[in-house]
Amino acid sequence: MKDYEATGRTLDEAIDKAITALGIRKENAEIKIIDEPAQGLLGIIGSKEARVMVKVKENPVDYIVKYMDTILHIMDIEGEINIREDDEKLDVMILGQDVGVLIGRRGRTLSEIQYLLNVTVRRQFNSLNKMVVLDIENYRSRREKTLTQLAKNVARKVSQDGKEQTLEPMTPQERRVIHIALQDYPDIMTYSKGQEPHRKVVVAPR
Repeated sequence: MKDYEATGRTLDEAIDKAITALGIRKENAEIKIIDEPAQGLLGIIGSKEARVMVKVKENPVDYIVKYMDTILHIMDIEGEINIREDDEKLDVMILGQDVGVLIGRRGRTLSEIQYLLNVTVRRQFNSLNKMVVLDIENYRSRREKTLTQLAKNVARKVSQDGKEQTLEPMTPQERRVIHIALQDYPDIMTYSKGQEPHRKVVVAPR
């Protein structure tokens, strides 16, 4: 929904109903007062409730573009922001000549920005139940291919030697790539150990 009309005994009550229905914060709401509340005779007869129309100033996509554009501006980086939305997530792709600095070592900076982006967007849009996935110059797909090949190489060594191997610390998304890559290996099992951000995947004989 982009707008919602609500009534209440007071203006605050009507506004709270509307922003709750829209799933947004008050600062992201454009509020139009249609009727002021009025008490009737003896406070009952002829009483009139407050009535308001609340519109959303920015939708999640526009907000994300503005948020990422601010980051690029602060870091003096020129980049193109593309967003693709489906039923489960919002894919945010940043393209540009110098945007690689946003990736960081093994994608750590990218993961941190994505975390902050998700927290900020959910604070503004309470009803949003989609994950925001941030990518820089298709880094995630390239990294996934690298990790998948790494997983297969390690699995081959574990099968030959019969000894478990512990991989380097990875983000939750990267660990998931390893687990999925080896889930159909009958003689191999994977599990994670350690605490974030140093949590690692262990590849072991089954």
